[in-house]
Amino acid sequence: MATEIERKFLLAGDGWKAGVVETLVLKDGLLARFGEGKVRVRHGGDRAWITVKGPREGISRAEFEYEIPLAEAEEIFLLCGMPHVEKVRHIVPYEGLTWAIDVHQGALSGIEFAEVELDYPEQPIPMPPWAGEEITHDPQYRKATLLNRNAELLRGRS
Repeated sequence: MATEIERKFLLAGDGWKAGVVETLVLKDGLLARFGEGKVRVRHGGDRAWITVKGPREGISRAEFEYEIPLAEAEEIFLLCGMPHVEKVRHIVPYEGLTWAIDVHQGALSGIEFAEVELDYPEQPIPMPPWAGEEITHDPQYRKATLLNRNAELLRGRS
């Protein structure tokens, strides 16, 4: 079984910018939710994927990802209900680990996170000076929560 082991952090500065080795523009659409899992479609550059994520168990969860034709991804985005998540992902190596800094745009504009994928749950993490408070287990930082909160704010302005 494929497993994602990931921890997420708020940013405590922009020192990460000096270490960027790659930048990707990504668009995610939520295709379905099941129990505590989800099915997502993602587009990045000239590639696209369908990802199935199972429920979280600590910082781990089952994850299955399959590349799909770009044209099919664009059609699948039309089936997604919630607003699409748009972000610029910056890849930053730090002391043997690869960090992803996500700078959201669109519906989540202004929200920035750092995340790192690990080989095993207890793996020690050398903390970069720009990584702030850990939010791995904080439900208020899950994308669905953030999207719902932003939608409520926008409704309150109209």
